[in-house]
Amino acid sequence: MAHSSSTQTLPASPTVPKHVAIIMDGNGRWATSRFLPRVAGHGKGVEAVRAAVEACAARGVEYLTLFAFSSENWRRPADEVSLLMRLFMVALEREVGKMHANGIRLKVVGDLSRFDDKLQQMIDNAERKTAGNTAMTVTICANYGGRWDVMQAVQKMLAARAASGAPALAGADAFSEDELAQHLAMAYAPEPDLFIRTGGEQRISNFLLWQLAYSELYFTDTYWPDFGADELDKAIASYQQRERRFGRTSAQLVEQAS
Repeated sequence: MAHSSSTQTLPASPTVPKHVAIIMDGNGRWATSRFLPRVAGHGKGVEAVRAAVEACAARGVEYLTLFAFSSENWRRPADEVSLLMRLFMVALEREVGKMHANGIRLKVVGDLSRFDDKLQQMIDNAERKTAGNTAMTVTICANYGGRWDVMQAVQKMLAARAASGAPALAGADAFSEDELAQHLAMAYAPEPDLFIRTGGEQRISNFLLWQLAYSELYFTDTYWPDFGADELDKAIASYQQRERRFGRTSAQLVEQAS
């Protein structure tokens, strides 16, 4: 793996989170609370994405991961799903050039095979265009699920073993965490330091189940369209008050700091 595991090593605890992961919840409720159609909330949510990217970049966040569309969101009404797909394409058309100009790399992870060919091509083009950028990495999780991620990693690991001529697995102790983790969809990024969910719900909702093992969790009632720089600062301030022990005691932290 390119990055250390929080269950295998003692990772650093930067004052500003290196990696922020967000479930962008509450677009529809934001709209209905204003007597607007749900589609208006999703459109406003796209604007909030731009603001979040800018705010994270200004604060020194190196990785920003946004949960845009889960594998369970296909259960929503067909017209809403169709709108979300159109918004995704519009956002790619409008924002990729700006991101590239600002040195931001874009990654899209999830089971993209369910998207139509045009959208898949747009995603591929955007990733290729921004691949060399190093200022910040923005990941959009689309048709993504944490359980899907672990399962596809297992399948890739087994395929890699077969291709290399390595012996088949004989049991759970026949492979290491590192061997599996390198096949996760976001193996290129460190585990999130800070997880944020907007909209008042307090669930992980099948998001980054492996990667969130030791992330600090922050929940806010603020709907995603209203989540701006000030709200991000509140989340980071909460994170900075946490004691990140990674299984150790408070006394050990004090001893280490002395």
